[in-house]
Amino acid sequence: MGRATRCTYKVAFRRRREGKTNYSKRIALLKFGDRLVVRKTCRNIIAQIVAYSPEGDKVAVSASSKDLSKYGLPNMKSAPFAYLIGYLLGKRAIAKNIKKAVLDLGRRTPTKSFFAYAVLKGAIDAGMDIPHSESVFDMDRFSGKHIAEYANQVKKSDEAMYKRLFSKYLSSKIDPGNLPALVEDVKSKM
Repeated sequence: MGRATRCTYKVAFRRRREGKTNYSKRIALLKFGDRLVVRKTCRNIIAQIVAYSPEGDKVAVSASSKDLSKYGLPNMKSAPFAYLIGYLLGKRAIAKNIKKAVLDLGRRTPTKSFFAYAVLKGAIDAGMDIPHSESVFDMDRFSGKHIAEYANQVKKSDEAMYKRLFSKYLSSKIDPGNLPALVEDVKSKM
């Protein structure tokens, strides 16, 4: 029996070991050019247009839920706010002459009405060209209609519960029952 002359075990890249990067998926996305990267943190939704560079990816345009405070909105992570973040990002990208991108979800598993699809729809409505399927969009959720219906229903049945559930909206002087109109108003200001 012969002796082993070299190690047969190959150590995976660090980001792969940590479960942060799927390199085969990343290489496939890099072939398309610019990527629309959407991530959710504990407090924010961050959307960026990222371009590949050999030294490291470069962020060309960025928008986050913090940027919505300029329009009088609180820092929230709901679908209507994600839609507005995508719309703002799309407007900024068009201003910098970036018109095409591909959605990069990272290692997340996409589901219907996923918050990243709200950002995607906002960017598309702003004028960007991003490959997508219409079946993943739920405009009632993206406009805030579902929140408004639920808020009105709870307000009629239990006022104390209404104040507790929608305290962040109410403290920001936003009527959750009027959220679709607010989304359209903010969208027209952008």
